[in-house]
Amino acid sequence: MSDLDHQLREWVTEACRHPPGSPLRQRHLTKVIRVVSNKLWRESVPYYQDALQQTWVYFCKNICGGYNPNLGSVATWLNAYLKRRLQDFYIDTQKRRKNEISSWQDKDGEVVDITEGLADERGDVEPVWEKVKAWAQEDADGELRKLHIEGYPEVTCQVLILRRLLSETSWKALSEEFGAPIPTLSSFYRRQCMPRLRKFGESEGYVSS
Repeated sequence: MSDLDHQLREWVTEACRHPPGSPLRQRHLTKVIRVVSNKLWRESVPYYQDALQQTWVYFCKNICGGYNPNLGSVATWLNAYLKRRLQDFYIDTQKRRKNEISSWQDKDGEVVDITEGLADERGDVEPVWEKVKAWAQEDADGELRKLHIEGYPEVTCQVLILRRLLSETSWKALSEEFGAPIPTLSSFYRRQCMPRLRKFGESEGYVSS
C-alpha cells in the first residue's frame, strides 16, 4: 500500500467516527475527495458529469459501511461504480438515439426505422449517428450554416442539429445560451432543420424518398 492510500484510509476512518453532516466528518471527506478526484476515470462523453455526480453522491452515502478498504483503494472502489454508471448512461443514450433516428418519417408521414440493418452486433446506431454528425459538421454546400432564425444569426441549422440532436443539449439550455424563446427555437428546428436532415437521410438510403 502506498503512503497516499494509507493516508486516505486514515481520513476515511476518521471521517466515519463522526455523525453524517458534522463539520469534522465533512472536513475529512473533503480531503479524500480532493485527492481521489485526480484518480477517477475520465471520458469525453456528454453524460460524464452526470455519472460523476452520481458517483460522488454514492461516495457520501456509502463511504462509511459500504467501502471495504481490504478490497482496494477508494479510487478503485469509486472507479468501478463510475464505470457502471457510464455504461448505464451509454445504454440509455443508445436507446434514445435509436428512437429518435427511427422516428424520421417518409413523405407519407409513416415512421421509418432507418437503423434496420445498420446497427452492429450490439444493436448500436453509432454508424448512422457518426454519418449524421460528419454531414452536419462538414456542411459541404454551406446550407446549414446559412439558415438561421431571424434576429438570431448565430442560431443556425448546423448549430441546432449538432447541439440538439447530437449533443443532447436541452431546449432550455439553448434558450438561455442564445436568448431565443424555446418555441422559436423548436419551431425553426422543425420547419427548417428537420427537412434538411430528412433529405440527408434519403440521400443515404436511411429514409425512402
